[in-house]
Amino acid sequence: MFVIIYIHYVFIGTMNQLSRQCQYILLADDDKDDCLFFKVALDELHINVQLTTVHDGEKLMLLLNKDEPLPDILFLDLNMPRKNGLECMSEIKETPRLKNLPVVIYSTSFQKDIVELLYEKGAHFYICKPNGFSELVHLIQEAVTISAQLNYMQPSKEQFVLSYPIP
Repeated sequence: MFVIIYIHYVFIGTMNQLSRQCQYILLADDDKDDCLFFKVALDELHINVQLTTVHDGEKLMLLLNKDEPLPDILFLDLNMPRKNGLECMSEIKETPRLKNLPVVIYSTSFQKDIVELLYEKGAHFYICKPNGFSELVHLIQEAVTISAQLNYMQPSKEQFVLSYPIP
């Protein structure tokens, strides 16, 4: 059973470490407004980051299969054209070179059976796209920070769904 948890950790040491290192983040999302929103939220975190965006699953898989360095973390939308996020997730985890890539599902939809399937396939976190900017900043920070603290290993099932604390 999935429980939405509200994470209240303070990761000062990890955030300071992340601010010094350049993190390569790849965002796969077909909604260009959401991509812009994501970029501005990343800028708020004051971490050294290189953000690359792709707008469909086919372009994502072409980029990942190039003989180039892999991203530190991939934020993957589920509802994309040409190849959806679930198809990409399956292909990523079945490809030896890509199978250890940390994948954060970043989607507007939340279907419990799909969330469970994604955890079983090896996704690291599931973020339901929030409505507010501060919520987005918080969730990106949580995903990046916790991933780094776990050495980019998949967390427990109880930590899989990240959500913004409700005051």
